[in-house]
Amino acid sequence: MSDPKAESSVSALLVGDYDSDRLLFHDVFRRSGWRLFEARDRRAALRCLDRNPVQVVVAKKTVRDWSWKRLLADLHRHVRPPQLIITSHLADEMLWAEALNWGAYDVLAEPLRRDEVERVIASARRHFDLPLRADVSAASPVAGVA
Repeated sequence: MSDPKAESSVSALLVGDYDSDRLLFHDVFRRSGWRLFEARDRRAALRCLDRNPVQVVVAKKTVRDWSWKRLLADLHRHVRPPQLIITSHLADEMLWAEALNWGAYDVLAEPLRRDEVERVIASARRHFDLPLRADVSAASPVAGVA
């Protein structure tokens, strides 16, 4: 039987310069009992992803010489890629549509709002588990039985 607390826990990686929102992220994660890693650049982020189980990556639209599209491509090299949430001051419908079409999970507008950060990260965590659950359900002889 699975542990509901383990299913609701989140390990996330914050990528980029979040000086103004760092305290918000740390407070959200501390209150929720989630684990937060941080990386300011590509090299540190990739090292963290190789060493730690991470379900969600929250990243600035552009991190130095690393765009969110390149980050997404790097994430998809993992067997179970983390869900990518992009943050931007210019989080308009065009960015949101492009991000979703490329395979990102969501886009958050800056300045960030605590309730939206909590909701989107928790939802991305649940979405990370969907392929695994779908595989288990498909293999189950009682799948689809109500």
